[in-house]
Amino acid sequence: VQLQASGGGLVQAGGSLRLSCAASGLTFRNYAVAWFRQAPGMDRQFVSVIHRPSGGGKIFYADSVKGRFTLSRDNARNTVYLQMNSLTPEDTAVYYCAADSSVILSNLRSRSAYGYWGQGTLVTVSS
Repeated sequence: VQLQASGGGLVQAGGSLRLSCAASGLTFRNYAVAWFRQAPGMDRQFVSVIHRPSGGGKIFYADSVKGRFTLSRDNARNTVYLQMNSLTPEDTAVYYCAADSSVILSNLRSRSAYGYWGQGTLVTVSS
């Protein structure tokens, strides 16, 4: 199983980026896929998640990104996308995607619920 996160970069405040998480070696549609981020000196924090279709396919966001970030999945391409708009310097972090086939609804925001992780992609937002 491999998760490949990409799309990070340097952007000015107010700008946009789209992150991708491409999965291989698994039946993608059976997995919940989440994004977490880790700023320097901080714990890894939940950003957004899309539940697997069999679990309802619901999407959840952290309050700090709600209304600015949009998560979507393309099962045919085994890829999840995180569209990030209106970026602020506080969004600067390494962004990680994670997946698991057995995470339940109540644990979707918990990093310990995910067994597979990508390598991370750095997002830097300048003021």
